[in-house]
Amino acid sequence: MKKFRWPVIAGLFVSLAASVCAVTITENFTNDPSADGWQIFGDTNLFQWNPADHNLSVIWDSSKANSYFYHPLGNTITRLDDFNISFDLQLNDITAGSEPGKSGAMEIAFSLLNFATATSPNFQRGVFGGAPGLFELDYFPPWIYSDDTGSYPISPTLTPTFVSTNSFDYAPSAYIPYEVEFPTGELVHVSLAFTASNQTLVATFQTNGTDVVQIPPVVLSDDFATDDDYAVDIFSITSYSSNGDPYDSVLAHGIVSNLVVTVPPPPIQNLSGAFSNSVWRVQFISQTNWIYTLQCTTNFNSWSDISVATAGNGTNLFLQDTAPPAEKAFYRVSAERP
Repeated sequence: MKKFRWPVIAGLFVSLAASVCAVTITENFTNDPSADGWQIFGDTNLFQWNPADHNLSVIWDSSKANSYFYHPLGNTITRLDDFNISFDLQLNDITAGSEPGKSGAMEIAFSLLNFATATSPNFQRGVFGGAPGLFELDYFPPWIYSDDTGSYPISPTLTPTFVSTNSFDYAPSAYIPYEVEFPTGELVHVSLAFTASNQTLVATFQTNGTDVVQIPPVVLSDDFATDDDYAVDIFSITSYSSNGDPYDSVLAHGIVSNLVVTVPPPPIQNLSGAFSNSVWRVQFISQTNWIYTLQCTTNFNSWSDISVATAGNGTNLFLQDTAPPAEKAFYRVSAERP
């Protein structure tokens, strides 16, 4: 089975609350978002905070470098984790073929990304296999395809997209887009909810509580193999570069507001440790979909497992070293996916 490791060094012993709370990032743009942990990678001119209107002006411009208005999740999440993303979007205009010689449509996106991967010079969304390990809502505007036989309109598509890290599988299949046109000049509340237990992503698009766009749920397990996965650690409003894509480009302007992103907390919370009757013991708040092992080292050259692998219980978990070294020792807890 695929595993993910999360090492943590033990600290002082303190009392713990027996609860696990989701991590929620809320941004209404009343205050400067940079003070709330939001950052920009790439072209800073594509994102402009509007303090009077409590929103963010966004330009999606594929002629620029990959650019992200992003917030760390405080955790790395995979297909085993639920997540919820919601925001208000007013798409003012969008044009395919905005760059000379690139008449096809490129997407605008709202993404969950792995920051290290997404900021690599080799990360190219317009190249198959060039952007591994992500989830995002992609919108491709309509465009006109022309060849020697004539010109043909290509429908716009709106698709929640998963891309696996290891095998570049796509969900839904890259050949089954949802032919839907996103409204322009209209404020739309977007909600994206992924449930890990049934591997299903449900997306809604509403204005004043009424659906303005409808697309079917995406079932990740229909297109991902059992060993396919992703590991993402930031949420991003994403403007992709067309670098590496000889055919497609996009230019769009819009306003984003009322952002809420909810993900599970880190697998280890409120870690503490102390001796109890000559036994070193650590305690922390665990999660039920992780396996935990206490590890020890005396020199940091190698770590040894000193407890049995223990399933998380969703509340306080205790691990202990019944035979601690005679002199100094250092401890950490390893958390792995089952």
